[in-house]
Amino acid sequence: MVRNTPAFYKWEYYDWGNTMFKNSARENPKFQWKARYTVLSILWIGWLFSFLDRMVVSIALPFIGREFQLNAASQGMILSTFFAGYAIFQIPGGMLADKFGPRRVMAFAIVWWSVFTSLTGMVLSYPLMLICRFVFGLGEGCFPGSSYKTIAMYFPPQERATATAIQGSINSLGPAIASLVAAGIIATFGWQAVFISLGIPGLAIGLAIWFYIKDDPAEHPQMTPEELAEINIATVDVSNSKGSHHKITFKEFLQKPVLWQMLLIWFLFDITFWGFISWLPSYLMEVRGLSLIKTGFYGSLPFFVGTVGMLIGGYLSDRFKGKRKWIFIPSSLVAAFCIYMTSSVASANMAIVYQSVAAWFMFLAYAAFWGLVVDSIPADIMGAGSGMVNFGGQMAGFISPFAMGYLIDLNNGSFTMAFTFLAIAAIGAALVALTVKIETKA
Repeated sequence: MVRNTPAFYKWEYYDWGNTMFKNSARENPKFQWKARYTVLSILWIGWLFSFLDRMVVSIALPFIGREFQLNAASQGMILSTFFAGYAIFQIPGGMLADKFGPRRVMAFAIVWWSVFTSLTGMVLSYPLMLICRFVFGLGEGCFPGSSYKTIAMYFPPQERATATAIQGSINSLGPAIASLVAAGIIATFGWQAVFISLGIPGLAIGLAIWFYIKDDPAEHPQMTPEELAEINIATVDVSNSKGSHHKITFKEFLQKPVLWQMLLIWFLFDITFWGFISWLPSYLMEVRGLSLIKTGFYGSLPFFVGTVGMLIGGYLSDRFKGKRKWIFIPSSLVAAFCIYMTSSVASANMAIVYQSVAAWFMFLAYAAFWGLVVDSIPADIMGAGSGMVNFGGQMAGFISPFAMGYLIDLNNGSFTMAFTFLAIAAIGAALVALTVKIETKA
């Protein structure tokens, strides 16, 4: 029958107007679990532990500060040192994934950072803490570009924003889980124990990546011909329809304005993002007077809310593919307003409400933005391209926590100016997004 030929998939089942596959709906209306969903699940778990390993330090920070007798700026440097290492390896990590395949890079990266997560709980001095967090960041820096490349290889374009949002939900869910896990462990066993224990699961995740994820979807043992056809038709034929067989190089893509616009947007947005999630626990304890356990609960609440915002943002991003920036811009502006109000209202309860609303819109904007990034960069250079964009964000991650600590010290412990700084950065990201004219990569 003609039904099994590639031409049939192209002509009969691929709807160019709606960019949807209809063969599953017609022949098999029931949901089927596909190999790419398991790949995404493993990536999700890897991202979960990457965030747990990096974010528990925010809960432990007041206790580390007391043990080593550190002011706010010095505590902020512990956070910033991680981002220095993390930023340095964004682009090299992505280039390694493009050259050698994402499987090797991701498996090595997660084992590396898991070892240094455990070592963080064993350091005996402030300088060793800075060195350990820097080297820890080098390992994690290899992971993002590799994971985005994996999504680009395993998911057709019309599903990438949703897949990226599911993976990116860890950016909101991770801090929430970190707040609950870290608060419980620190209250019972001390801050050192939380780092030592969290390093162990990463070894198992590294093995799962090594044995299950393949660099070529066609080599995956659970990949069916039908699923492979979905991926290949969506990727290859869309490229051919635009009259180009040329594979753009990373050097050529560096000349595209959209890459630098996205890098700047992400730099400004991550000033807000990392400053908010890094200092929120300290703010709740030191300014709002919450106990460690209450901080664990109320500190996690914005990120559970943000997880829902992230998933909705991914759905809307795929739904309104050509208008992603119009999801990002208003969401960033609302988040900026609510972050400012968090530090301005007198009531602790209202501060928690504002921080939760801020998180909702911040993560909705996050999903819309990365849907644009993944769809704009060719799969062949996805590792290096996404690593370049993420490099801007991690430079922000280096600057923001330290700048926040400096502003807090400058204002005698007040967080008002520091939170205003975050709001201004989010507004700046929205303004740069207004200049983006190219929504998809030709």
